[in-house]
Amino acid sequence: MSEEILLSSSLCVHGHFYQPPREDPLTGDIPQEKGAEPFHDWNERIFAESYLPNLEAGNFSLMSYNVGPTLLTWMDQIYPQAVAMLIEADRQNVARHGVGNAIAQPYNHTILPLATHEDKITQIAWGIADFKQRFGRAPQGMWLPETAVDMDVFEIMAQQGITFTILAPWQGAEENLNPSQPYRVALSDNRFMNVFFYEAELSMLVSFDPTATSNADLFVQNHLKRMDQKFPLVPNRILTIASDGELYGHHQPNREKFLAYLLQQAAPQAGYEVVYPALWMKKYGVDESMLLQENTSWSCHHGVSRWNGTCTCTENASWKTTFRNVFDSLATDLDKIYLSQSALYFNNPKAAKNGFIKVIKDQRTFHDFLMEFIKPGMELSKEEKNKLHFLFQAQWERQRMFTSCAWFFDDFDRIEPQNNVAYLAQAIWLTWQASGIDLSAKAEKALSDVKSNRRSLSADSVFLNHWKRANAYGFKLKQGPPFVL
Repeated sequence: MSEEILLSSSLCVHGHFYQPPREDPLTGDIPQEKGAEPFHDWNERIFAESYLPNLEAGNFSLMSYNVGPTLLTWMDQIYPQAVAMLIEADRQNVARHGVGNAIAQPYNHTILPLATHEDKITQIAWGIADFKQRFGRAPQGMWLPETAVDMDVFEIMAQQGITFTILAPWQGAEENLNPSQPYRVALSDNRFMNVFFYEAELSMLVSFDPTATSNADLFVQNHLKRMDQKFPLVPNRILTIASDGELYGHHQPNREKFLAYLLQQAAPQAGYEVVYPALWMKKYGVDESMLLQENTSWSCHHGVSRWNGTCTCTENASWKTTFRNVFDSLATDLDKIYLSQSALYFNNPKAAKNGFIKVIKDQRTFHDFLMEFIKPGMELSKEEKNKLHFLFQAQWERQRMFTSCAWFFDDFDRIEPQNNVAYLAQAIWLTWQASGIDLSAKAEKALSDVKSNRRSLSADSVFLNHWKRANAYGFKLKQGPPFVL
């Protein structure tokens, strides 16, 4: 390969930084977690092993990255200076290049192709709102949870101003897809979604082969250059490596140092321009078109089966089908109650739900929020305000209960699915307080068929335990951020 061609190549490393919500929905606190020792919980441990070292190494200034809103909310409370450093890294790139390197993420890490159309809208809108508040600008790109996608997701993203995302190469329907160049997918109303594909072999090496990342200079010579020569010759090619951000320092110790040396020295010295998607698009644009392979993801080669049924990605996973069906059914019930109750007060209950993120983000008091969406001329009593307060909190939990991690692993006995059951129970309890309609008996019965394969544990017992605690707490619940009535 000639030196001229090598100099036309760019390198992008994307880090998906995310942790599932671990808070008890009754107290807002994270319980002490076994295995996280000597730290109190896994958030604390991963922060010490990954997030802080990568910030100190300057990696967030050079890589493309997204950070899950639920993780940033936790960091806001305990490590606000770290959040400030994350934001400053993006701000400096905006000042230097006119475009930033941070991208958004749907709020609750929901598998969007399995969500309703309205939930897709809410998740994307909430993720964009969170990003705007933090970074002070609208996001150009969005990382999709598990990169799971369908055309409906692309249409909604484009309608809300998102212009690009990053996917796995098997998510493009192009027969001879070249992952060293981005493509655009045609949408309605003459819109497009630009897609950057990560290079699968490079990303797998970085993620799962510690020997490959023990020396950044050798990584460039032995792997990066080999991949550069593998693909058809195109001008302005871009090699993208994507992985969980926690890989750097947590899953693999000291790899934040590898990443820093790769981006600061090894790759530039070998002739690679270190970029991120928004910067690359500004310089070169996207010309090639393709079709999307719908209902696909990066963590499941069976589409999105890992999160709604049985596939070989996880063993003994038959419980997932029932778990998904129960959650979908109860979500439908919760939505019907929300729409019927809120329609008494709002002309557009769906818009009100999507706008509720401003209350969650402390950008608006609950009173001002109600005044924005309430029917003109309507006066609310204190009791009605309290009712609506519970109703919107229920919808908050209703979104949180679909966090993808509950379906990712092989058994129900993990903390992730149990947390989702708690969020479901909380949504049902709050809806009961708001409407007088109690779905708990239906939920308990339906969840009894979801059982652990490893020990004596069923989802109905987890539900009942939280239900009893919610009744004991009553109206003294410490429910999320403070709402000012």
